[in-house]
Parts: sequence; structure tokens; C-alpha cells
Amino acid sequence: MSGMTRPPSIPLDLWDAIPPALRPAIAAIVVGLEARVAELEARLNQTSANSSKPPSSDGPHVKPAPPTPPSGKKRGGQPGHPKRERVILPPDEVFDHKPTRCRRCAAALVGDDPDPILDQVLDLPAKLRHVVHHRRHTLECPCCQTLTTAPPVPEAANGFGPKLTAVAAYLTGVGRLGKRAVRTFYADVCDLPVSLGSVSKLEATVSRALEPIHAEAHERTKALDANVDETSWPEGKSKAWLWVAVTNLLTVFLIRPNRNRAAFDDLVGPDPGVLTTDRFPVYTHLGRRRQVCWAHLRRDFQAMIDRSNAGSTIGEELLAHADILFAHWKRVRDGTRSRRWFRRTHAGWLRRQVRLLLERGSGCGCAKTEGVCRQLLAVEASLWTFAGRDGIEPTNNAAERAVRHAVCWRKTSYGTDSARGSRFVERMLTVVASCRQQGRGILEFLTQAVKGAKPSLLPQGA
Repeated sequence: MSGMTRPPSIPLDLWDAIPPALRPAIAAIVVGLEARVAELEARLNQTSANSSKPPSSDGPHVKPAPPTPPSGKKRGGQPGHPKRERVILPPDEVFDHKPTRCRRCAAALVGDDPDPILDQVLDLPAKLRHVVHHRRHTLECPCCQTLTTAPPVPEAANGFGPKLTAVAAYLTGVGRLGKRAVRTFYADVCDLPVSLGSVSKLEATVSRALEPIHAEAHERTKALDANVDETSWPEGKSKAWLWVAVTNLLTVFLIRPNRNRAAFDDLVGPDPGVLTTDRFPVYTHLGRRRQVCWAHLRRDFQAMIDRSNAGSTIGEELLAHADILFAHWKRVRDGTRSRRWFRRTHAGWLRRQVRLLLERGSGCGCAKTEGVCRQLLAVEASLWTFAGRDGIEPTNNAAERAVRHAVCWRKTSYGTDSARGSRFVERMLTVVASCRQQGRGILEFLTQAVKGAKPSLLPQGA
């Protein structure tokens, strides 16, 4: 017992004063407490740079990234930047302004300029509301005196036209306004009396119109390569999950009660393409049909460094190799180099070095770093799928960007109260993201859907 190793945190004179029979128990308690303190400190020091926490959760104690040093370039567009010119729209009114006298000799001027200078002014009409009255007459038959009333007009069934209905959904799903704010907008801007209950009914109308459109887009994405992510979404008093799959020209959202394999399979189907994901275990079964996000890995490596223990050196070397990967991949993304060049000149040695570092890290002495390294070794092939597969990126940034709008909506709306509300949210998010990907007008798409035209989110030729 007297040979029990003394924990470094216990002074030697205090250790010698402890009875030998108690030393093992006291040493075990001290070591356990030190490990617990280290774990809590690491959790307390988590930021968006070393964990999956969003930047908005970083407190005032977190130092912001140092400012980028001045480049010495002038402000504004740089050489080669595409010119942005004002869009000239077809006019509703045209006013011609002609000089009457020569500015030099004051002689009278007549005629027309074949190419006049155009000054365009954009404004809103003085009156935004458009009210239509359908008057259904009741007439008496001259033969039998029976009264007959004209049948109801279908487009007047709920008292609101397709554009107003679409705008309500647009304000909610794009502007992330609450129902009271939508009601206020209609009252203040459009001079239209729309109640809170009516706003809810308008959302339900749009949701029903988008149901087959959403289902068609969802079915199409199941066979495509995609970036996948998920985030929490409150539904009533329960916690649900918002899932997203981002393909080249289609983005689909689903809200499901669980964050499990069944919800994931519902999103991507039984035979998906290559999926770019984070390290959430539900994706592990994908094998070579998966690309693990290197942006998430970079945060994991930073977390290894921030623990300031036996795994920090491994974290520093892994982070350095990740930065090398991103530096060279940037040349592939901007078109100055090809994917084949990256695969031939960099992927091979980077993969070998990263694997060696992960093997070293799996026995470095820090339990958390060892666990991460072993997990990455188990899916090591999925770290390099992007190098040999066209169209695959090393990060799932596309999914994280797509889900950001939903996260902002969640923070202001606190989720949805019912499954019906969740269906509206997932369908609206799908339409908004897909229309933006394809450069299509969201409001026009929603209006056509409400009219019953059944527009499709599938790109032409898909």
C-alpha cells in the first residue's frame, strides 16, 4: 500500500501524512474529481470553433476572430467582378421631358430623341388592395314562380384571392413573421381586414396546395447525391427534428418526431446517392456512400487542442493537415485546378498522414481524443469520398446554409403547435429553398399553386 502512486495534485508532505491504507481510496477520489473538473471545463469552454454550437451561442467571454488585415485594395467591386446594372422594367407610365430652348443660343427646339436618357423610378401603387364583389342574383321563374339563385363562385369560396393567400404564406415562410405581424401588415400596408384565424386558414390553404408538390420533390431527391443535416424543432409540447437534404437543384425538408434511423430513411429512401454528413452515428451504415464533413472535423481537432492535455499535439497536427486540404481544395472549387489534380497530387499523401495521426491519437492518453480518433478510423474511407466522386464537396456547408433560415424561423416562432403546422413549415421551406436554387420567383410559384396550376419544383428535364 505504501507504494501507491501519489497524484501530482496532492503535496508530498500531505501524502506522507495519509495512512497507507487510505491512500488508494483517496488517490482514486482525487483522480476522479480531476477528470470530472477537466470534463466540465472542456464543456464550459465549448464554442462554435471547437464544437457544433452555433456562433450565436458564443458568449461575450469568447474572443472574436482577429480582424482580417487590410488588403490594400480599393473598396467596391474588384477587377473581373461581374458588373451589376440596374434592371430596367417595363413601364406602367411614361413621361417625356424635352428641352424647349437651346442651352447655348436659346433657339427653339423641336423633334424627338431616338435614344433618350432613361431615368427609372420604382414605387408601389397608391392602393394595394383589390376587392371583387361577386353578386349572385336570385330570380323568379315567370312560369312557376320558383326562385333560383346563381351557384356559388369557386374562387370566392373562402373570401380571399390566390395572390393574397400566397402573400400570407410568403410573409410567414420567407419573412418569418408571426400571424399577428401578418395581420398587421395587411391592415397597415394593404388596408385589408384579415383576422388571426383567417391567417391560419390561409396558411392551411397553401399547405394543401403544396402537398403534392412537396411529395414529388421529396421522391425525386431520394436517388440523388445530397448534403444532409438535422436540427431540433419543437412541435407542441414535444421535441421533433427538422431534417434537410440538399441536392444540386432541389432541397427537401421533413419534420419528424425522432432523430433516428427511421426518420433518416424516410428522408433519403432505401437507396440514396452519396450523402455528405456530420459524424452523427445514424449515418454510419452508409459506408462508401458517405462523405464525412471536414468542417466538422476541423472543429473536433480544435477541441483536441483546447483540452490542453496529452491529445493536444495530435489535434494540432490534424488541424494543420485539414487546413492544407482546404487550401488545395479551394483551387479546385475556383476552377484553377481539377479534381483529378487534387486526387493525383495531394489526396494520397494527405490520407496516409491523417491515418497515421489518427492511429497515434487512438492511444495518446486523452480519453476523448482517443474516442474521436477511433471513431474516425472506423469511417476513414468516408473521409475521402469527395476526392474520387464528381459533384461531392468535402463539407456539408450546403445543408448548414439551407437549415439556417429554418433555425432563424424556429427562434422567432418557437416551433409549431401541431402536426398540421409542421407540414406547412416543411413544405414552405422546401419551396423557398428550391426556388432560390433554381432562380424562380417564390411568390409567383405559391400563387400558381394556390390557383390549382400544380407547378413542379423539379428542374426542367429532370
